[in-house]
Amino acid sequence: MGNQPKTTSDSSSPDSSAPQDSLGPQDSLGPQDSLGPQARDAGATWLRPPTLLNRPKRIAILGATGSIGQSTLKVIRHSNATSTRSDGKGGRFQVLGLSGHSQIAQLAADATEFAAKRVVCSDPGGASAWKQQGAMPGSEFQVGPDALSDLASDPRVDIVVAAIVGSAGLPSTLAALTAGKVVALANKETMVVAGHLATALAIQYDARLLPVDSEHNAIFQAMQSGKSSQIRRIVLTASGGPFREKSSPDLESVTPAQALAHPTWKMGAKISIDSATMMNKALEVIEARWLFDLPAEKIEVVVHPQSIVHSFVEFEDGSVIAQLSPPDMQLPIQFALDYPERFTGPARRMDFSTAFGLNFQPPDMDRFPALLLGLEVARKGGTCGAVLNAANEVVVDAFLKGQIRFPQIATTCRQILEHHSFDAQPSLEQLLMIDRWARQETRKCIGI
Repeated sequence: MGNQPKTTSDSSSPDSSAPQDSLGPQDSLGPQDSLGPQARDAGATWLRPPTLLNRPKRIAILGATGSIGQSTLKVIRHSNATSTRSDGKGGRFQVLGLSGHSQIAQLAADATEFAAKRVVCSDPGGASAWKQQGAMPGSEFQVGPDALSDLASDPRVDIVVAAIVGSAGLPSTLAALTAGKVVALANKETMVVAGHLATALAIQYDARLLPVDSEHNAIFQAMQSGKSSQIRRIVLTASGGPFREKSSPDLESVTPAQALAHPTWKMGAKISIDSATMMNKALEVIEARWLFDLPAEKIEVVVHPQSIVHSFVEFEDGSVIAQLSPPDMQLPIQFALDYPERFTGPARRMDFSTAFGLNFQPPDMDRFPALLLGLEVARKGGTCGAVLNAANEVVVDAFLKGQIRFPQIATTCRQILEHHSFDAQPSLEQLLMIDRWARQETRKCIGI
C-alpha cells in the first residue's frame, strides 16, 4: 500500500463573521453562574459554565432519531412537563431544530410534538419521504449535509446536541463551535479526528464543549472537586462488552449477532461493535485527551462490568472521586443541558436498599488490541485519530456484513495506521483528505 498524497495548502482561519447568537430585548441574559473559582476550574476553558438565561434554552438536536437524540427528547419532555426554571417560570427547554437521516417518520413525529421551527434531513434523497409525511405548519425543512451546519450555527440556537454517529457529525459540530454555541458533545469522532481544531475553535469563538458520553460526563463532574493542576490521572471505566470473558481463540468465531448483544447498554449497531472490540474505549481515551486537555499518560482504563461507576478522577493527594448512577444516558444528557444547575430528571436512581457489589479489573490488551491502539494514538496525536476512526468505520461495517472476522477489526486498523504519512499539525483539509485515503486503503486491505 502506498502513502496518501499530502496537501501543502494551509487551512483557512475560521470566518470571524460567522453568525453569533443575536438576542432581542426579551431574551436578555441572566446573571452569571455563582460558582467559585475552584468549581470553575474544570480543566479547559471550553468546559466553563455557560451564561444562564432567563428564558427557555433553545436546543438543536443533530441526530435526533438516534438513541442519544431520542434520550435527549425524553429529558426535554420530562423537564418541560414536571419542572420549572430557577426563576419559577415553566419550560426550561425549547426544541428549535431537529435533524435525522433515514428515519423520516420518526423525525416528522418529533418535529410535530415539539413544534420544531427547523427540520433537516441529512440524506439528500429524503425530501420525497418528507413530503409523504404531510406539511409541517411553521417548520422550515432542508435537506443535505450543508443544512446541518446551517442549523448548528443558527443565531437562535443556544445549545447544539451533537449526536450524529461517526465522522459525518464533524462539519456540523465545528460549525456550532465557530458560531460560539454550547455544544453538548455526543459525537466523540469530532475530538478523535480533529480535537486540536475543535478546541482551538472553542477558544477563538468562546464556545463551550460539554461532554455527553457517560464516561466523560462522569469525569467532568468529578473534576469539580479540585483543580486541573491537581489531577494525577483520570480513569475511564469500560463494561468490557459481551466478550470480556472470552479467550482469544473464541473471538475468532464470534458473529455480528453475538457482538451486538451488549450486556448493559442498548445502543446502535456501530457503537455496539465498538464496545465488543473495546474500540469505543480507545476512541474515548483520545477524546478525553483533547476534551480535558490532559496528556495521554494521565489517562487510564479499567474494566467495570456493572457500569455503575462511570469513571473517576484521582487527585495528587490520593483522593479518588467517582460518579455513580445506574446505566441511563438521560442523566449525562440532562447534566450537559442544565449545567451548571441541577434539577429532578427522568433518569433511574441508585437503590441502596438491596446489596450489590462493584468489580474492577485491568483490561486485557492481548485480547482487546484496539484499546492499545487508542492509547498509542492519544499519545501521538496529529493525523492518527482521523486514520483510526476512518479505518474502524469501514471494518465495522464489513464485519456487520460478514465480510471479515472479528479480530480483523483491530489488526486492520493498526495496519492502516502504520502505513499512513503522519502529520503532527494537520489542517481540516488535510484531515478530510486522509479520512478519504484511510477508507480507500482499508477497503483495499480487506478486499472489498
